[in-house]
Amino acid sequence: LPAVAVGLAVLAALAALASGLGHRFGLWDYRFGFLLLRVAAWTGLAGALACAVAAAWSVRARALGALLGALLGLAAGGAAFGVPWAMICQARGAPPIHDITSDTVHPPQFVALAAARRYSPTGLAYGGAAVAEMQRRAYPDILPLALGVRPEAAFQRCLDAARGLGWKIVSADPAALRIEATASTLFFGFRDDIVIRITPLGGASRVDVRSASREGRGDLGTNARRVRAFYRELARRG
Repeated sequence: LPAVAVGLAVLAALAALASGLGHRFGLWDYRFGFLLLRVAAWTGLAGALACAVAAAWSVRARALGALLGALLGLAAGGAAFGVPWAMICQARGAPPIHDITSDTVHPPQFVALAAARRYSPTGLAYGGAAVAEMQRRAYPDILPLALGVRPEAAFQRCLDAARGLGWKIVSADPAALRIEATASTLFFGFRDDIVIRITPLGGASRVDVRSASREGRGDLGTNARRVRAFYRELARRG
């Protein structure tokens, strides 16, 4: 029993790990990755429960080696189930949208990244009023940001913040006051595109941000968290 339980739990953990890495390295699309992750989660739960039974048996039998193996399997199975469960909890309430912007009326436009987005599954165009309304209900705090500095200084501050967050800068155009960058999610490696637009506001500046995924109908709240992280980084550097 301990050997079977541990084997099941470890297999589930490896499958959960492979689900994201396989997509990151282009071995399969995200749909198969999510399917594999779902199977791994339920298999991990079954393995963890079996390991708990095996651990109880090992204690009664005073089998130290079997107990250690069962505890290892319990941790592996718990991780295989816990990772997708954490993703579900994190995404709870997130709307089925993948394009988040602080200006839903006139979203910042991709220029340097236009070709990459045009040929991506989600396309280049913004989703319009329906997407804007879902964003407003889910993320009412995603709004334009006013900086009390001139546009040139705001541009540099935004560029420094984007670099500080580890984004890959694709274009930084001080004349157009526009910055474009890409970022990837940690586990599945989903590629997202970001555009930052600075608009003169008297002696100050208005900053608008747009973060859009290249794949998937929804983003599990990732792009909204990215915009918030950018605003926090700007405030930290202010």
